[in-house]
Amino acid sequence: MVQEPVQIAASRARFLPQRLFATREATFAMLAGVEREHFCRQAHPDYSPVGWHLGHIAFTEGLWILERCAGLPRPAPEFGRIFAVDALPKAQRTSLPATAEIYGYVRQVREQVLACLDREPGLSAEARLWHFLVQHESQHAETMRWLLQLLTPTPAGEAIFSGADTDEMIRVEPGEALMGSDATEALDNERPARQVHLEGYWIDRYPVTQRQFQAFIDTGGYGEPHFWSASGRRWLSQHPVHRPLYWSAPDDRPVMGVSYYEAEAYARFACKRLPTEAEWEKAARYDPTRGTFRTYPWGEVPPEAGRTGTGRAAVGIHPAGRSALGLDDLLGNVWEWTATWFHPYPGFVSYPYTGYSAAYFDDGHRVLKGGSWASGPAVLRPSFRNWYEPAQRVPFAGFRCARSL
Repeated sequence: MVQEPVQIAASRARFLPQRLFATREATFAMLAGVEREHFCRQAHPDYSPVGWHLGHIAFTEGLWILERCAGLPRPAPEFGRIFAVDALPKAQRTSLPATAEIYGYVRQVREQVLACLDREPGLSAEARLWHFLVQHESQHAETMRWLLQLLTPTPAGEAIFSGADTDEMIRVEPGEALMGSDATEALDNERPARQVHLEGYWIDRYPVTQRQFQAFIDTGGYGEPHFWSASGRRWLSQHPVHRPLYWSAPDDRPVMGVSYYEAEAYARFACKRLPTEAEWEKAARYDPTRGTFRTYPWGEVPPEAGRTGTGRAAVGIHPAGRSALGLDDLLGNVWEWTATWFHPYPGFVSYPYTGYSAAYFDDGHRVLKGGSWASGPAVLRPSFRNWYEPAQRVPFAGFRCARSL
């Protein structure tokens, strides 16, 4: 067997604790000052309490690294009966151990994981698993932020305008599109990377803003049946909403907290449609000058300050994050609904367990792309695939529209 070069092994050994540390510090910072009531309360029937998500992060890390990789006993096995994903129904996850005990459990697991890395440096070679765990924590941390937003809504604040031409669309010529990724950090549903042929289309330069969506509201869009699909009308009759969940002001920030049905209805109102996943990803990654596909809209450098924001931002104020085709706000502002059902790519293989992605290939979930301002940098890449049921409004999700040539 070919041995890994010493310098690469050493670099990976340094990288893993750094990435683990940065992700955990961000999680703890977000939870600073959260009261016990909000820590244990179920803010929405579809989601577990904030405190359960924190304990589940530690349980998953201990399960895969300590128990399954290192063969060590599971730390605090009694907590596994609470924080395993299939241990309790969500409505029964509110009776949690003391907050200090959960934090102690989280720290105990992390200390043992780092000690394992010191004792068995070969564990660092399981790079794909480590990337999975970092992204797993990032995803649960974002869910916690949604729940805290529901429990403690932030004031709307003043309207924010960027002066961007929010009606501008970008033309994408017919041709091949690269979907997915075979990189180490790619999750199972992103693999294997493949090329598909697309016809030409137009796509919005920016996500649809609150100012644009206000026009839909003002014209009675929520009450006009011809804007809504049959499934959308059924959903609306059961959920008689009249504006997005996280509505603040008709300004140039992306609309956020809309269901797939609301996004679809707005697109029809605007005489457009939602882009497919392949159309969205090509617009984010394709460099027409070189005829190549980038890892990120701006190139190969991972997300950093100046390319994405730290909160929902007015569109167009981060030009360093622009794609080669000229699209803005593709990563790190709001998740964006696409018209594509969440299905496996040809050649899909589950990793690290069947239930992570395969359980949702059920014709009941739509693909979202791009990540939100609350997403960790580990998941901010165009190939990343998120998925939700079309009725969901809790995620920090918006959309942009497309039109066939």
